[in-house]
Amino acid sequence: MPAWLPELAASVFATIIAITLHEAAHGYAARALGDDTAARMGRLSLNPIRHVDMVGTILLPGFLLVSQLLTIGRVEAMFGWAKPVPVNIWQLRNPRYGMVAVAAAGPATNFALALAAGLAAHVVEPWQASLGADGTAFAYRAFGLFILANLVLGLFNLFPMPPLDGGRIAVGLLPRTPAMALARIEPYGLLLVMFGLFILPHLVPGYDPMGWFFRGVVAPAFDFVLMLTGHG
Repeated sequence: MPAWLPELAASVFATIIAITLHEAAHGYAARALGDDTAARMGRLSLNPIRHVDMVGTILLPGFLLVSQLLTIGRVEAMFGWAKPVPVNIWQLRNPRYGMVAVAAAGPATNFALALAAGLAAHVVEPWQASLGADGTAFAYRAFGLFILANLVLGLFNLFPMPPLDGGRIAVGLLPRTPAMALARIEPYGLLLVMFGLFILPHLVPGYDPMGWFFRGVVAPAFDFVLMLTGHG
């Protein structure tokens, strides 16, 4: 077995769980607030296959992976999305603030999963003698990857650009005029995000959004999760 295969499997597992529960949380929150659209369309599901988007989940990540490996020999950034859970804002009991709650449910679920993984990692300690040094290291690494996957997904989605969750939260909380202006960006939001992540860094020297995101946002959040869950 290749040495990298177990870690790849742990990463894929963590990402699938993070994305599936993130999307399902939107649907469950919407149903609790009065909108049963996702349930009626068969999208209120914990089955990962139901949330696969051909372009965002398979083609784009695959293209980015292969193209970066062939051109620069490493993977600097990945981007993708799951099939959005359908929500009819006008069926929510309070459309404006209901949508804020629905949007926030996804990242909140990821943060809860990260904390749960941090707490669950304590089960490794009593088994260290049986697992051995390599097994113990991999077990902690797998829990760390699970925490990381959920933090990356949850924090990235809080960026205030619709259709990301942070953008929809901002639309619901801002005064009417800036909220409407921001909402009009939604059809182009993903293109703008991809431009900022993959094209602008090659045009502006020193501009490294993913480096800033991981060093300045994800790393402190990871340390905070470890502190809250008793890992020092």
